[in-house]
Amino acid sequence: MTKVVMVFHNDQKAIEVPKGLRTVIRRCVAQTLKETEFDGDIAEVSVTLVDNETIKQLNKEFRDKNKVTDVISFPLGAYDDYDINPENGAYMLGDIVISMEKAHAQAIEYGHSLVREVGFLATHSTLHLLGYDHEDDPQGEKVMFELQDKILNSLNITRPEKE
Repeated sequence: MTKVVMVFHNDQKAIEVPKGLRTVIRRCVAQTLKETEFDGDIAEVSVTLVDNETIKQLNKEFRDKNKVTDVISFPLGAYDDYDINPENGAYMLGDIVISMEKAHAQAIEYGHSLVREVGFLATHSTLHLLGYDHEDDPQGEKVMFELQDKILNSLNITRPEKE
């Protein structure tokens, strides 16, 4: 299994970061790499937690969308074409930026934990770093959502059963 080097930053104060969240994010990234059969011994991902205002600014600047979103991915490559970090030999996949405020609101809306929501966003974003897309591709969306469910279920990061 690919070892994951995660550079983690909490650049927000709006939502308290739950204990163990970094571990959950790392596990989600690692399991995503395993399920997609990523071919590399070490992968490096940067994860930054931000507030709604920061992610809105990033979304406007880089995607020309002037609105809050839950997560943005900044891939450094795709489809096995990645730079290598000369210090540790890791494939540099890119950056994941998660709005903790938006994740918190979505967790409440969907009736599950903040940890589950952030795990989902980390998995979703890692798939984007690997080149998966759903924006303009209905088949790609189907593949991504099936993979996300499989990855999260394998880690037992599930939504509560509806009654």
